[in-house]
Amino acid sequence: MLDQKRLVVMGGTSGLGLSAARALVREGARLVVVGHLEEDVARAGEVLGASARVLLGDATEPAVSERAIGECVDRFGSLDGLYHVAGGSGRRFGDGRLDQVSDEGWDQTVRLNLTTVGWSNRAALRQFLRQGQGGSIVNLSSVVAYRPSPGHFATHAYAAAKAGIIGLSLSLAASYAAQNIRVNVIAPGLTDTPMARRAAQDPVIQSFIRTKQPLDGGRIAVPEDLDGLVVFLMSDGAKFITGQVVGVDGGWSVTEGQYGQ
Repeated sequence: MLDQKRLVVMGGTSGLGLSAARALVREGARLVVVGHLEEDVARAGEVLGASARVLLGDATEPAVSERAIGECVDRFGSLDGLYHVAGGSGRRFGDGRLDQVSDEGWDQTVRLNLTTVGWSNRAALRQFLRQGQGGSIVNLSSVVAYRPSPGHFATHAYAAAKAGIIGLSLSLAASYAAQNIRVNVIAPGLTDTPMARRAAQDPVIQSFIRTKQPLDGGRIAVPEDLDGLVVFLMSDGAKFITGQVVGVDGGWSVTEGQYGQ
């Protein structure tokens, strides 16, 4: 589906990003992948092989997105798409319920999860406009952006940032559709990634998820659950799709979820 497509994956060396990168390579894409941990970068390079260039960089620095886009153009000749995955929990910075969120917790969480999307999308848009041939951007948000679950998942700076991704993406989709630039959003439910380890290992949350994400026996998602959608949105099969928010949440957004007594 992606034969010779030239793509950048920001945050593509672990978890959701690495799983997607592998799927994109399997479908014929050539990639530039960015990660911020040396061990993840080394492992991703081994996993992805010669079809990918893996870079070490921090997505919170705007120059990193520019470098990744530039590397894709220099190495492969052009840019066809961007998948922005980079982000993460802000709990370690002080995120939580808003009355308890520290100034640093707010600033760091929003920078990691929303500002980084602005940097990467800006770099991709500039390149698409230079090329004059359109392109596809897919941004990763979260189901908590529009279907909160305060009992177990009350991190308000994170929710605000993920909702901001949706607002930004829809605005970009509207602004650049005439240039054949598509912008779409994927909003997963609770997924088994390094970021979600706290929740994935909590038996109380596991019990809740069995009713909150009831599809396929009631389970936490795995990264591979998103891969098919990523491939599709990057492909020409989605050439008439823009400005959409697609939940991959096992039913989270349409169920109440039952708390244990």
